[in-house]
Amino acid sequence: MALTHEKAFVIPLLMVLVTLASHQAASRTLDVDFIAQKHEQWIAQHGRTYLDSAEKERRFQIFKKNYDYIEKFNSAGNNTYKLSTNAFTDLTNEEFLASHTGLKMPPNPRLPNITTSYDTYDNPTEVADSIDWREKGAVSQIKDQGECGCCWAFSAVAAMEGIIQIKTNTLLDLSEQQLVDCVADNQGCNGGFMDTAFEYIKQNGGLAAELNYPYQGQDGICDQQKATDKTGQITGLEDVTQNDEQALQIAVSQQPVSVIIAAGGDFLNYGSGIFQGYCGDSLNHAVTIVGYGNENGIDYWLIKNSWGQTWGENGYMKILRGSSNSGGQCGIATHPSFPTA
Repeated sequence: MALTHEKAFVIPLLMVLVTLASHQAASRTLDVDFIAQKHEQWIAQHGRTYLDSAEKERRFQIFKKNYDYIEKFNSAGNNTYKLSTNAFTDLTNEEFLASHTGLKMPPNPRLPNITTSYDTYDNPTEVADSIDWREKGAVSQIKDQGECGCCWAFSAVAAMEGIIQIKTNTLLDLSEQQLVDCVADNQGCNGGFMDTAFEYIKQNGGLAAELNYPYQGQDGICDQQKATDKTGQITGLEDVTQNDEQALQIAVSQQPVSVIIAAGGDFLNYGSGIFQGYCGDSLNHAVTIVGYGNENGIDYWLIKNSWGQTWGENGYMKILRGSSNSGGQCGIATHPSFPTA
């Protein structure tokens, strides 16, 4: 009798386990199918192409891993920022950073010995509580450096365009291409440093207008652009006290400022909000601070990036201002600099 009861118990239990396994398998299939559909939509949106089916499958697995992470992060609902898919969601963090950053600082970076044309911002009479240089017409459109490690050129040009507009009330669209091809002390698409670019601009008498997009090296372009009438002229270069966000605020209240940052971790998948996440330990990227403010009681910097409009808030990021880290969030206060005009 006991054996009969045991059989009567085991059979329903097996049926339950089989049913659960079946549901789980179906759920996994639905998840894969759902993300596969999302991947196809993403491919169409961003015009992505793959060499063959094997490459597409490899990229799908990376996309799926990134998509799952983004969904899980956002579902937690306890962060000041959200993540989002973008044009790079089928790349690993390592792949992306290798091709879309490009900061290379000299071993012992020193600022050029240039006399500026006006006083620095050490003791301003008034510092605005918030500022957005976009609203003042001092920021050009978001650009995309592509698979060229020339973030340094975009950071330098954005700072230049800003100060020239502030001084002349004319927003120019200056040539990152000229910097990529012609700054001998930098390495073009293989990396460089903004201060070196500023020094080249000063010595060259300015920059030409934007030419030859996207940003690839072209024979003869240095001679072509050097012969062009110079539109973006600067008179000097200033640095901001390192690791001092108050001094950095004073500078940004007067003009856009070039900065270096760490762009690892969650930085790649940033979507919106005020970023306070992990961004790696390597200062590998350059951007331009174009404002600052406060949102929901949290102070932030507004940075202009060079990864196109699908990244972040249409190409921009709000990042924590007043971090407990000595160099600021993601090292943003480590080495700020700006041109004078």
